[in-house]
Amino acid sequence: MSDTSFSNVTVDTKANVYFDGRVISHTVHFPDHTKKTLGLIYPGKFHFGTAAPERMEIIAGTCQVVLDGTKDVLSFEAGTEFHVTGNSGFTITVVDGICEYICSFLTA
Repeated sequence: MSDTSFSNVTVDTKANVYFDGRVISHTVHFPDHTKKTLGLIYPGKFHFGTAAPERMEIIAGTCQVVLDGTKDVLSFEAGTEFHVTGNSGFTITVVDGICEYICSFLTA
């Protein structure tokens, strides 16, 4: 799991808002030119496409995920993570509460 705080970063103050505000994130830029997003997912079912491979770390709440090309419903809670290949996607469902995440954009 990632650290609970980041030092020496730049944060985009403009939020990334998806699905009528039911998914919201902010982008964090690191000195090594990598980036992550920190976000909240409210109850609902949402599909995201990926360009680069991603690591999704769940830091609060719970969610269910179906990776593109599969039918398996995977459950994740705080302290767990899942990986998504590049040029792919996933459907994430939050049943109740808020799911908080850190998305790391990985190199291929």
